[in-house]
Amino acid sequence: MFKNILNFESFFALFILTILFGNVNAQEKKEYKLACIGFYNVENLFDTIDSKDTHDEEFLPDGKKVWNSEKYYKKLDKLAEVISQIGDEYIKGGPHILGLSEIENRLVMEDLIKTNKLKDSDYGIVHYQSPDERGVDVGLIYRKAFFEVISSSAHELHFDFDTADQTRSQLLVTGLLKGEKIHIIVNHWPSRGGGELTSRPKRKAAGDLSRKLVDSLLNIDENAKIIVMGDLNDNPDDESVKDNLYSGRNPDKLKKGQLYNPYYNVYKKGVGSNAYRDAWSLFDQLIFSQALLSDDRSSYVYWKSNICRKKFMISTEGRYEGYPKRTFSFDLFQNGYSDHFPVYMFLIKEK
Repeated sequence: MFKNILNFESFFALFILTILFGNVNAQEKKEYKLACIGFYNVENLFDTIDSKDTHDEEFLPDGKKVWNSEKYYKKLDKLAEVISQIGDEYIKGGPHILGLSEIENRLVMEDLIKTNKLKDSDYGIVHYQSPDERGVDVGLIYRKAFFEVISSSAHELHFDFDTADQTRSQLLVTGLLKGEKIHIIVNHWPSRGGGELTSRPKRKAAGDLSRKLVDSLLNIDENAKIIVMGDLNDNPDDESVKDNLYSGRNPDKLKKGQLYNPYYNVYKKGVGSNAYRDAWSLFDQLIFSQALLSDDRSSYVYWKSNICRKKFMISTEGRYEGYPKRTFSFDLFQNGYSDHFPVYMFLIKEK
């Protein structure tokens, strides 16, 4: 495995890795390119404009959160500060591909990528309006110099047992990462509102929909490189993620078609991306097809994954001490970032 970073050479993260074999004195230097892909629940990124299509009443200047332009632009700058540092241990300027959830519309995404910390990264946008009753969607931003969108589509999630509930669509984006085809499915599965057990069938249905999209891609190409990302509102060991989406924790024991979830073992160590009532959850995950586990590094394959948890993103006092520093505590403005930490992964390719 990769043991030691020796040198950082280019904007696209061309770097040297020392690979140690059986004899630690025998070292071979190889050059690799690195790509960073992530996901971030940005916690209620609403604009200040009244929308007749969504329930955005609390995020208006005369709403209970007194959501005005000053707070909105502070929120954008805070999010941009985080995004610009995701994966910055190896790359600069933000991840090459980043899924987003809890965004109101395309406008807020446009405002986000225009911020001072992100404008030079030249991000593009993929977005579809969802039927979600709260008015939040999922979306994707990507650095145009590294990723080219081929196609995209939104897939609505419906429940036979609750036809009145409208939730977020799932976003499927297919594109070329420096010339290599990759598929991204961005999710924000139904919440645990009303109780985990009561709401569980909705997340199982969301897992079924994601699995259907994965299978449709694998039926076309059994070696398709697919990344399912999102705030799943379930942990890696929950039924919706393990069984409905069909993912596993051990890359060496995966069955045909099973996805690999690198966050399973992380969660079992007590590490999370969001917290509630003094308990950590790892709802934010990146789960991917076995083609990305190949030992053939002549094309992009998985290297490692992480949670972006920098000190400035963590609350240092009050009831949320140690939690992600959020934008609001109930209706009290905290001038924070989000109530979730972003997650991200690196793909590696031999030059």
